[in-house]
Amino acid sequence: MAALPIPRFDEFYRYEPLTELLFAYAAARPNLVSVRSIGRSHEGRDIWVLVLTNTATGADVDKPAFWLDGNIHAAELTASTTCLYYLHHLISGYDTDAQVTQLLDTRAIYMVPRLNPDGAELALADRPRHIRSSTRPYPYDEQPVEGLTPEDIDGDGRILSMRVPDPHGTYKKHADEPRLLVAREPGEFGGEYYRLLPEGFIKNHDGLTVTVNKDREGLDLNRNFPSEWRQEYKQVGAGPFPTSEPEVRAMVEFITTHPNIGAAISYHTHSGVILRPMGGHSDDDMIPEDLWAYKRFSALGEKHSGYPAISIWHDFKYHPKEVITGTQDWVYEHLGALFWVVELWSPNKEAGIEGYKWIDWYRDHSVEDDLKLLKWSDEQCGGKAYVDWTEFHHPQLGDVEIGGWDKMNYWRNPPPWLREREAARFPAWMNQIALSLPKLELLRTEVRALGPDTWRIRMAVANSGYLPAYVTKRALERKVVRGVMFEIHLPALNPAVSLVSGKERMEGPQLEGHGPKSSQQAFLPNRDLTADRAVGEWVVRAPKGTRLALTASAERAGTVRTEVSLD
Repeated sequence: MAALPIPRFDEFYRYEPLTELLFAYAAARPNLVSVRSIGRSHEGRDIWVLVLTNTATGADVDKPAFWLDGNIHAAELTASTTCLYYLHHLISGYDTDAQVTQLLDTRAIYMVPRLNPDGAELALADRPRHIRSSTRPYPYDEQPVEGLTPEDIDGDGRILSMRVPDPHGTYKKHADEPRLLVAREPGEFGGEYYRLLPEGFIKNHDGLTVTVNKDREGLDLNRNFPSEWRQEYKQVGAGPFPTSEPEVRAMVEFITTHPNIGAAISYHTHSGVILRPMGGHSDDDMIPEDLWAYKRFSALGEKHSGYPAISIWHDFKYHPKEVITGTQDWVYEHLGALFWVVELWSPNKEAGIEGYKWIDWYRDHSVEDDLKLLKWSDEQCGGKAYVDWTEFHHPQLGDVEIGGWDKMNYWRNPPPWLREREAARFPAWMNQIALSLPKLELLRTEVRALGPDTWRIRMAVANSGYLPAYVTKRALERKVVRGVMFEIHLPALNPAVSLVSGKERMEGPQLEGHGPKSSQQAFLPNRDLTADRAVGEWVVRAPKGTRLALTASAERAGTVRTEVSLD
């Protein structure tokens, strides 16, 4: 058996080394890992999915499955690292960790470490650009004819800020910490003030006005999903129509053709928070049973990771009047599978800022918070998170200073020595979610002779998982899951074998899980104490000694197969 590769969690892999790493895992443990392409990106790169399961215990499509992806946004590279960390956790833990072994024996994991390979390559380029998502020009394939385009102009591999002296500027130096720019007070005049601009060159500068160009690549892949898709005027970057982008279409096609996926997580950066649906509606509009399940599993996420779990609608809007929809709404609202977005990494928390309100903090916060962050940069990051201002002669603006926050390496992503720590917060939670998925198991089969060539056959199955076979009430409402399907396989060319009663394929009930529906002290206790079980029954006319195959399946709980002998 080949040795497992040892990934580096303190560096971000470019596309080719990442591809080599994924295939190295498959070569080392072919019984547990396979790598497939789910499609190609805008620039033609394969989008790799890892299929993780013990093939000796069954095919992945016959098992309940958990999906995770990362790096749908170009510069959110720690999301990819977190997927790689979980990959190594699972494969290195098989046969030594009982929980991991149980998971890979009974479930399947579908993992896409980098859903947007083109954008990541641009973010990792020698002279990087930090766009939102895909590299496809949108909505117009035109170069700007004027304005400032953010880019690395001094060749240090970073895109920082430029501070330009201006008596009408918004900012001034902090009285005790001149590196730090703070806002002028209302009604304040007569000081030394600055305009703060992104690092970049200005095309056709008129010597007076500066506008910052939008990225030529204006797509946001996380706004291109079908659920509640809205045009550009309502949701920036949504694309011309739902799933217009190959990266999103590849994910949508894979998940819809793998109905065994019952839960999923998408990793992003940053904020240090777990986000639960819904993005387009309040908790009051959710199906109560689904909301309770979300809160229960979200609380487990808080326990394992230390990240708070919050509602997108109630707690994480970019603007109070804006609605944010994306992957989480499509996976839950359309498919009725459980889904979370994890925003990895919080520099605020790392600097000792407590009680901050995620998005609201970026609109307004105290200068004391900035000083704490600056102290964190100096003491924990060697002064590299907040870069000292350096003089630079700008061809359009004249003498400026370049410096400020290195957002790519310390805001959007943690510094190298903290990346593994952030990734290590989540395997225990993902394991628990995956092991809570419904799991169809065979209880027993019965064959009873009703006559010399007539037999009654019964097949009893049960859901051994915590969650019901349908996973959520939304899935039932949207009619995307059937009850357990029983099938008897009759030999096609043997007229001596026929059905007397029952159907070759028939739908049974939905199977509940072993998760409690209410407390033991409930006013209205659960009446159906065996709702996790179902029986398929047939009467068959066939010669003694005939062997017949039976199958039971539930999309999200898996498939079981067996044979009976008529004797």
